[in-house]
Amino acid sequence: MFNLGPWEVGLILVVALIVVGPGKLPEVARAIGKGMNEFKKVTAGYKKDFQEVMNSIEDTVKETDKGEKTAQPVDSIAEAAQGFDKVAHGKEDSDPGPLH
Repeated sequence: MFNLGPWEVGLILVVALIVVGPGKLPEVARAIGKGMNEFKKVTAGYKKDFQEVMNSIEDTVKETDKGEKTAQPVDSIAEAAQGFDKVAHGKEDSDPGPLH
């Protein structure tokens, strides 16, 4: 996980033995192990939730792509503006708006 060699692990254990002492070292090691286990559980939970949300988004995008027609290019800016005007103001094609 941390890519530590035997010398690094030995050095860490010697420093821990000096700092904590031989009596408390098993308790500290147990507490660190429990903490790491809890951290893994929480991380796995967040990863699962994130993956579920991503799958939901992907499904929505796929459904949207299936139901959506490809957009046709417009010949002029006026046609594009007329389409926006119709959507924005609920106007019909018979009322072209101020651009015509």
